[in-house]
Amino acid sequence: MKKMITISLMAFAISASAFAEAKKSLHDQFTGQGYGAAGCGLGSILFGQKPGMVQVLAATTNGTFGTQTFGISSGTSNCDHSRATAAIKTEFFAAQNEVSLKNDIAKGNGETLSTLTRVANCGNSQQAAAALKVNFSEIYPSSSASSKEISSKIVHILSTDKSLSCKLG
Repeated sequence: MKKMITISLMAFAISASAFAEAKKSLHDQFTGQGYGAAGCGLGSILFGQKPGMVQVLAATTNGTFGTQTFGISSGTSNCDHSRATAAIKTEFFAAQNEVSLKNDIAKGNGETLSTLTRVANCGNSQQAAAALKVNFSEIYPSSSASSKEISSKIVHILSTDKSLSCKLG
């Protein structure tokens, strides 16, 4: 019980300082403005997208209070993706399925790649898969490329090649 109170007080103290530093309105902070590696939930509201060890605190907060599971089920706590554009959904999907998507793009087919082209609303999923395979070295320039860089390149390729008929708007 003492641990729970201590963690709650620490989270409150950190969140209070975060709110004091924030330049966005409260509405912007609580309406799905993104989250870091810890995912959505109370931790994403308190700590946002700050990189590093802060994400450990965000994940601990999510797990301790069960807000991530509840948020995913109810669409609250930064877990509502229903109003996101296809481009945002595509980036999110690519980042969350990075390893299997990389393997599928290298092969030019696979379940994860097929799902990605559906998320991106591509009219011709086979042609979109082929385009991503051709651009594999551009999408994955090095092993140190971040998920954000990779997913952004995927969206860029799908949205700029008009022959793929991907509707990412």
